[in-house]
Amino acid sequence: MTAKKVCIVGMGPAGLMAGTQLLLRGYDVHFFDHKKAAGRKFLVAGHGGFNLTHSEPKELFVEKYNRPLIQEAFQQFDNEQWIAFLRDFIGIETFVGSSGKIFPVKGIKPIEVLDNWLVKLKSLGSIFHYSHSLLDFDRHSVTFLYKEKTVKVECDRIILAMGGASWTKTGSTGEWLQLLQGKNIPCLPFQSSNSGFEMENWEKASELEGQTLKNVEIQLGGMKRLGDVVISNYGLEGAPIYYVNSEYRENRNEMLKIDLKPTKNPEEIISVLRNAKNTTEGLKNLKLSKTVIQLIKLRTNKEEFSSPEIIANRIKGLTFQITSQRPIDEVISTVGGISLEAVSSTFELKNWENVYAVGEMLDWDAPTGGYLIQGCVSTGFVVGTKMKL
Repeated sequence: MTAKKVCIVGMGPAGLMAGTQLLLRGYDVHFFDHKKAAGRKFLVAGHGGFNLTHSEPKELFVEKYNRPLIQEAFQQFDNEQWIAFLRDFIGIETFVGSSGKIFPVKGIKPIEVLDNWLVKLKSLGSIFHYSHSLLDFDRHSVTFLYKEKTVKVECDRIILAMGGASWTKTGSTGEWLQLLQGKNIPCLPFQSSNSGFEMENWEKASELEGQTLKNVEIQLGGMKRLGDVVISNYGLEGAPIYYVNSEYRENRNEMLKIDLKPTKNPEEIISVLRNAKNTTEGLKNLKLSKTVIQLIKLRTNKEEFSSPEIIANRIKGLTFQITSQRPIDEVISTVGGISLEAVSSTFELKNWENVYAVGEMLDWDAPTGGYLIQGCVSTGFVVGTKMKL
């Protein structure tokens, strides 16, 4: 009996995981990608530190996903299972970094992780087709543009794994959105996620570009996050900023507030400032960095600077007006894409039998730190293990 044929469009971690599970189940798996090589975004993500997942306890980890369907996928293939898969299937050992993030052991580059995976897939019989740009699909075929020719591939099932819309140089363009909308598949417009914030009246603060505000608390609306924030020429970057992105998308008029000394209350700060020879000495006695002191001075006039009460208020709640997120092409990830209302619990498109979607094509959100890759491989695992053929 001939094995059922599955076409997977996209060769990022979500598509590769789906294909892996199907190959292990004995299916004929063909991978297609419009680039000349696989996993371009996977490799670029590794340039800033290749965190594959996080060591956080599962009950906390799952809360990082904003959609129940992605949370359910994580429960079916969690961080411990992904780490075991990397070790036992791909042959990649990992370690826990000081922040709790999971990385390949020292010396292993992202390309080695990807190559090991591709070699394993090839040994299981998968076939790779590069430079194939998706033109169309129906329930049993996919049409590509290949070397200026139209190629139609017949198959039993189709898995769409073409990524979101950030980092277009990696091939993650989001151009597929128009095709799916034309097929009446419910989709949402792409928006930036895990993005820096551009700030109003930032010209003077931009002089501090590249410097870090350490151990501060960011608040936007009802969301708060402790951590380090980096000053850029346009505004602020860093994990706490990325964390409150979703709040900004919900209410773009909220003021961003920074508590520059979250370990002390206003009364303690006022006391230190009053007992100092002058305000600058008081700020140093509070062990505030030069960067923080400079930022306070930029946001305070001469008269205000001599008032312990006003300075304490600035320290506990320096406020900024956000003007926008960074452009989609610059950000780490996007929200938007295929509405989760349009897919079943196994990620099959409800109105398109035999067609599935995984990874960042779907409308879900998570912070950086390994949660994004984990979410992608979890959705791929669900499709690869639950698909009925």
